[in-house]
Amino acid sequence: MKKEKKSGYKTLLLSVILSSPGPLILGYGLTLGRSSTQISDFTRRTAELLALIAAFVVYTITNKEEGRDAAWKSDVERKSNVFVGFIMCVSGISMLILTFASDTQEKGNVLPAFCIALFGAIANTLFYLKYRSLYKSEHNAILGIQARLYGAKSIVDVCVTLTLFTVVIMPSSKFSFYLDIIGSILVSAYMLRCGIMTIRENFGIKGKA
Repeated sequence: MKKEKKSGYKTLLLSVILSSPGPLILGYGLTLGRSSTQISDFTRRTAELLALIAAFVVYTITNKEEGRDAAWKSDVERKSNVFVGFIMCVSGISMLILTFASDTQEKGNVLPAFCIALFGAIANTLFYLKYRSLYKSEHNAILGIQARLYGAKSIVDVCVTLTLFTVVIMPSSKFSFYLDIIGSILVSAYMLRCGIMTIRENFGIKGKA
């Protein structure tokens, strides 16, 4: 069991390390391009990094405090997951506002954002498989939430990659302009849905979001 916990700790730490450059590179990319999907992806990755850091801290604390009872551990994990859900909801709403506030058709250079999305699609799929495997062996709520979110993140990154690829090859076309807006809205919807589902589940509310 200690080996499994160590594996969970290392996976969360690796997730934080690999996720950290994303917002920085996308932030730099925003000085070159103004794609709605790019702005939304920057907001999403920043929020997810904060949520991931919170999950890492809570997982570390709860697994070091061996003497504490299960109720305390469950309560701390629940609060952490609610925090994750809240951040994702705020991020989703912010992205929607940014999408409709940005009306420029000149997208600029979105290549850095495209590269990050492509790398994210590959990395997040691998992390999803790893978290799912860890959750099956540990049954830890923090790892369970990460498995679900990374599964959704990998799908969103594929959508973002395809959208930004279209912007790269057809930067001034009407098709890429509207696809960019649609891509941004889809990312926002994903964030809101995952955030609401996470909050509902940790408050014991049944039903679909």
